[in-house]
Amino acid sequence: MISIQIKDIEHIGEAAREFIEHIGEHRVFAFYGEMGAGKTTFIKAICEELGVEDVITSPTFAIVNEYSLTSHLSPLTSKIYHFDFYRIKKLEEVYDMGFEDYFYSGALCFIEWPELIEEVLPEDAVKVHIKEKEDGTRTILF
Repeated sequence: MISIQIKDIEHIGEAAREFIEHIGEHRVFAFYGEMGAGKTTFIKAICEELGVEDVITSPTFAIVNEYSLTSHLSPLTSKIYHFDFYRIKKLEEVYDMGFEDYFYSGALCFIEWPELIEEVLPEDAVKVHIKEKEDGTRTILF
């Protein structure tokens, strides 16, 4: 298990770079954490460190946002899919959106609220837990 500490928002880029160093061949990352734990903020920092130039926002209403890597900073992929399944009411919605096309595309997939779609997550999805401590620091475990 890998543990990354985020002291404060000013140090989130360092944490994102450390996370990227451990991506390896993995493509699907399931981010677990309470509301307000910093899932979206951390995913945004990862995307920025990978070279995404698009505006990065939570896909709460769209369910999925697609980001293109316009630079060649990352040999990992040219696309990133950012999911937020918070508003999913039935698993059929995930089937209807064609989740397989995303999860098995070879692109990086960052998933918020994966507990709502556990049964369709790829077996090799990396479970990333973000825990907020009382002092405001965050711990990323995966």
